[in-house]
Amino acid sequence: MNTTPHSRPPTDAATDTAALDDHRWASVLARDAASDADFVYAVKTTGVYCRPSSSARLPKRANVLFFNNPLAAEAAGFRPSRRHAADQSSAADLRAGLVAEACRLIEAAELQPSLETLAAQAGMSSFHFHRVFKAETGLTPKAYAVASRAQRLRGELGEQGEPGKAGSITDAIYGAGFNSNSRFYETSAKLLGMRASAYRDGGHNAEIRFAVGQCSLGAILVAQSQQGICAILLGPDPDALLRDLQDQFRKARLIGGDAAFEQLMAQVVGFIEAPALGLNLPLDVRGTAFQERVWQALRKIPPGTTASYAQIAEAIGAPKAVRAVAQACGANRIAVAIPCHRVIRHDGALSGYRWGVERKRELLQREAG
Repeated sequence: MNTTPHSRPPTDAATDTAALDDHRWASVLARDAASDADFVYAVKTTGVYCRPSSSARLPKRANVLFFNNPLAAEAAGFRPSRRHAADQSSAADLRAGLVAEACRLIEAAELQPSLETLAAQAGMSSFHFHRVFKAETGLTPKAYAVASRAQRLRGELGEQGEPGKAGSITDAIYGAGFNSNSRFYETSAKLLGMRASAYRDGGHNAEIRFAVGQCSLGAILVAQSQQGICAILLGPDPDALLRDLQDQFRKARLIGGDAAFEQLMAQVVGFIEAPALGLNLPLDVRGTAFQERVWQALRKIPPGTTASYAQIAEAIGAPKAVRAVAQACGANRIAVAIPCHRVIRHDGALSGYRWGVERKRELLQREAG
């Protein structure tokens, strides 16, 4: 006796799929923008697909199929609706506004708001808000809060280091939003790269060893803190490179390199002249959480290859943060060891480079062999 599929009890998988489809259909009926990142729906009678929040006329339920993303819908032969681009733009603006408001709340709060609080303000579930926030900023809400606090701490300590603005470390601790001394001292060295008192005083009592020399790209300055290499600067004028280092550490003790440091300088120069030698030195990297993620991604680009700013943004899980990636490349102070010269525009153009486009071109040519 022949039986149809409907004559058998549904499997657990079938039940789960039906329940998921019912939930998705409810989102379509509600035109729920919060579900736009979760799925698209396609209409069999028209051959198009839309986001749940689409303003298009609602189809009959019997004509609807659901797909996890647009690529899956297009693989099944559906095309985006004419309103899809406009709907996407509107939804993107809405998401950007909600995330911007969450950022302002994080920055202004004395205590870090919980994920649940931020999500409730945005009208999303905690899970969905976390995903949307990371997609927009390239950081999780917690990482953004840490970076924001680090920036506030630098500001508090930096102001105290100015003439006539002396203050205590305790003032800076609470001004930056830390609610206890113990929590602050657990994290301050990592945030600042040195003791808070030293940062406040422009590097007071911190020792920075440095050497200035010449390579085929012009003048080069290499500097090292107790944590590792903190600067590799390139340029035409050695005096300007030294002034740049002094501006960064106004009150640090700058010590001319000894014979051992000269060997380190030789390693850096050797790498510039012959990239195949490689360079493996401890680095003292200081930046925001986002910058450090970008710089870490740059160090994964193999010599002789390049990546676009968009590809780096994709690699760190922030595909919309292309401009922020470019800014992080520009903020890099450790040339060649953090190879921002390997990042180019999507059309292959070299774009900008902190130490000059000609130096960037020369470095890439050498690495290409």
